[in-house]
Amino acid sequence: MTIALHGKGISRGIALGSAHIIQRDSLEVLEYPIAEADLPAELERLSAAVEEAKQSLRAMRERIPAHTPADIASFIDTHLLMLDDPSLTEEPKRLMRQRGCNAEWALKLQRDSIVQVFDGMDDAYLRARRDDVDHVINRVLRILLNQAPARHESADSNLEGLILIADDLSPADALLMQQHGIVGFITEYGGPTSHTAIIARSLGLPGVVGVPHARRYLREGEPLIVDGDEGLVLGDADQRIIEHYRARRDERQKRISRLARLKRALTVTADGVPIELLANVDLESDFELAKSSGARGVGLYRTEFLYMNRMDAPSEDEHFAVYKRLTEAFRQQPVTIRTMDIGADKHVSASVSSRLNAVNPALGMRAVRLGLKEPDLLVPQMRAIIRASALGQVRLMIPMLSHVDEVAQVMLLIREIQREFDRQNIPYDPAMPIGGMLEVPAAVAFADGFARTLDFLSIGTNDLIQYAVAIDRVNEEVSYLYDPLNPGVLRLIEMAIRHADGAACPIAMCGEMAGDVRYTRLLLGLGLRAFSVHPSLLLEVKQAIAETEIAPVKRLVSKALRSTDIARYRDLLASLI
Repeated sequence: MTIALHGKGISRGIALGSAHIIQRDSLEVLEYPIAEADLPAELERLSAAVEEAKQSLRAMRERIPAHTPADIASFIDTHLLMLDDPSLTEEPKRLMRQRGCNAEWALKLQRDSIVQVFDGMDDAYLRARRDDVDHVINRVLRILLNQAPARHESADSNLEGLILIADDLSPADALLMQQHGIVGFITEYGGPTSHTAIIARSLGLPGVVGVPHARRYLREGEPLIVDGDEGLVLGDADQRIIEHYRARRDERQKRISRLARLKRALTVTADGVPIELLANVDLESDFELAKSSGARGVGLYRTEFLYMNRMDAPSEDEHFAVYKRLTEAFRQQPVTIRTMDIGADKHVSASVSSRLNAVNPALGMRAVRLGLKEPDLLVPQMRAIIRASALGQVRLMIPMLSHVDEVAQVMLLIREIQREFDRQNIPYDPAMPIGGMLEVPAAVAFADGFARTLDFLSIGTNDLIQYAVAIDRVNEEVSYLYDPLNPGVLRLIEMAIRHADGAACPIAMCGEMAGDVRYTRLLLGLGLRAFSVHPSLLLEVKQAIAETEIAPVKRLVSKALRSTDIARYRDLLASLI
């Protein structure tokens, strides 16, 4: 009988394959005494296991294709760094000497200790990377227990056509999946903003996360269907259902092939209204993907990954090298670089910033707030962006604005940098556009003020929605309230567009809502004329734009926004999405 499991689709597409279950929690660790005379050999056994784990990770890193961007490969470097951390290597040795116990047991005790006191640890880097700690320690434990590595970690494994099922997957796992021909994955934990989710989207692997007890309900080798569009997993499906999803997968592939003809076409509606369609990029691997998808520039480059999975902040020259590659990829086309939006769900090392420990980090020190409090983090990045402006059409965008005073403070820093560059004869574009993101309801309500202060605006729906309905969007208990069609949310979006238009200030949308083709006609009806979406979604959005006439959708949206009858409101929207 067919079983249906639900989670969150994090990477669009449909995968059909056989289940391969990864049981990471099946390690049985027992304690046994070690005689004092045998302790040096036991200590050496632990050191050898750690070194073997390092060699395994280094070998894994070397197998990554040469064209894989450094920021993806750096996730493996994170695990290598942890294997050099004394809390994971030296502390177990102290326990072995103190208790006279075996290496496996000491390592298990240390892992349990870290997990138990995670929230109170001084090392915020390890606290933020709890899953990585588990992955690293389990890798060493498997070596000590003489257990073979998981199949997808072995260089000679043939996993073509399999769908991985695990409690969670590391970013390194995501990289290995593509190399081994794995077609999709399912995890019991995780969310759409995790590192693994972002890499999976860039690699084009359909995946569903947050599927409770998936390994209990699904069997090794059984045929599976993963619907990344709907966040649905089907196990033991009958032939009729398999054929239905195979047809959907094939039709999707054909549709993508047909959409390729739009790459060089202008982005205009059916009635000839020109629309700006740009790309969101997260990783360097997205640069070429955006170009090949026909993007006319970058509407949002999220720079957070430059700060993550490292023990120090990136230098000005590191920033500049990446921005130089971005501008070279999009010569004569605009590229919008957002200053760091670390904090909240985007964790960094305590040595990068010690201000990110908060009860509710989504409402705490993050983004521009953090940058203004710690200019040593923000200024090197802004210097690199301003330097890059001499190479192309670079635009600087400030995230999570709450008050125009923040704009004034950022502008003072920019002017100071420009004066220094003038003294040093460092080239830059003095007319580089400065923009800001509308993600806070108060900023939307004052969008006309921001529009008169900045050169352009962009609506970040991911955060705007969570702040508008007062939820943490990564909290599963309240995630049902995260609804782009909430009438209050749509009124906020319409208000932002209307205020910007009234001030003749260009405004775009770069949140996930912009890339959801179900909402394209609705957004056009709200007055949006500039979209920035993930490269994999760009052509579908372009197709939806080409099929839309502005006047009729504008009338329907206007009626919906004026309605206070929720049933009528939903009926009107149903004709749009």
